[in-house]
Amino acid sequence: MTASLLSAARRFGQILLSTLCLGVLTLGTAFAQQAPSAAVGREGVAAQPGDKVQLKIYREAELSGEFVVPESGEVDFPKIGPVRVDRISTDSLRAYLIAQYSRSLRDPAIEVTVLRRVNVIGSVRSPGFYYADPTVTVKGAIALAGGVTPEGNKNKVELLRGNQRTSINLSSEPSLADSPVQSGDQVIAPEKSWFSRNTALVVSGITGLALVVVTIIRP
Repeated sequence: MTASLLSAARRFGQILLSTLCLGVLTLGTAFAQQAPSAAVGREGVAAQPGDKVQLKIYREAELSGEFVVPESGEVDFPKIGPVRVDRISTDSLRAYLIAQYSRSLRDPAIEVTVLRRVNVIGSVRSPGFYYADPTVTVKGAIALAGGVTPEGNKNKVELLRGNQRTSINLSSEPSLADSPVQSGDQVIAPEKSWFSRNTALVVSGITGLALVVVTIIRP
């Protein structure tokens, strides 16, 4: 009886050990699969056609500049030639440019910034296309266009991204308005309601009507 219990205990221990090992292996595999995605997320999004790639090389003004990304996604950099920028993250592009310019420059200090092309329209002072750096939010894009006009609604902004149009209340926290703009965004500053834009006229009309009524009913 004792031998049977001992044998059963050994089998149970082997099964338990195998299960634990399988669990550790599964967790390790899952972590290894997720790690690259996290790294890619930190690197930033690649430039899109219509954007600009801003290249700054310390003490090399003739090599620095802003380069518009064409439909081909290929930017022609000075001394290097064409480079595909629409399939590579910002950090990876910087590392590649450092490697290329190191062939002719000694320890080049290089800064790469992708400027997103956005269209700001509606009740703003200077509507049009603008290039926004990574720090510019949807709400901040309105400031690029000179801010909201007196007829504009300062508490609301509309975002057209892809085929989806979203109305955003600026008093809500946090909101989509506080997130960075994306390539091709259209930011719209809507007008105030008719009543808000004509409050003085409405008040004047009501006052005038009241005076007429008082005059009519006065004995």
